[in-house]
Amino acid sequence: MTRSERQRQTATIRRIFASIATRYDLLNRLLSLGQDQAWRRYAVLQCRLPRNGRLLDVATGTGDMALQALRQVPDTTVIGIDLTPGMLQRAREKSVDTLDEPLPLLRGDALDLPFSDDHFDAAISGFMARNVGDVAAAFAEQRRVVRPGGRVVCLEITRPQVWLASCFFWAYFYGLVPLLGSLLSGHPAAYTYLPRSVARFLTADELQATMQTVGLREVRYRLLMLNTVAVHVGVK
Repeated sequence: MTRSERQRQTATIRRIFASIATRYDLLNRLLSLGQDQAWRRYAVLQCRLPRNGRLLDVATGTGDMALQALRQVPDTTVIGIDLTPGMLQRAREKSVDTLDEPLPLLRGDALDLPFSDDHFDAAISGFMARNVGDVAAAFAEQRRVVRPGGRVVCLEITRPQVWLASCFFWAYFYGLVPLLGSLLSGHPAAYTYLPRSVARFLTADELQATMQTVGLREVRYRLLMLNTVAVHVGVK
């Protein structure tokens, strides 16, 4: 993908997520059948955060992953970064409601993280990887900002490879998801984008290989929700 193509994709992603920011959490709960917070809890556990550690939440969205990390390890410093001001505003509002101090949030690009090398104990992302123009570059950036021995964790939707689960998956993502998303958000384009983004994204094995190509070690993954969700973990 060329630089101009990446810029166009970035603009498209920003526009899509800006349009659904106020309903994003509700739709996540409904479309994941109430399981998305459990997936986040599991993903945060894979970071193995030390006491007084530092975590970067890439594409933080409305801050659910960052807030989950603070519930699990309250003395962790968590920084969230995202492209979309509307999503960051929602994350800021939620953090003010639940934390003593607002969550540190930055507007920025996953392909050009504004942090020094070896700065964090772990980097995590939830449903980011299929929305970036260069998946390998995004993971290379996360690896760069994580200290040696630190972890890069990715929670993402994946295409199931088992026939029966695959039939259910495509019926759900191409049928029910666009319908519910359109009705509840008022923005049908955002929820027709979702199944398309999943269809063209890497398989779990391919994503594992991509993480390995940028220098992450011991890369493994676990499949959840009838093999439709994957949590990948790599070590710097």
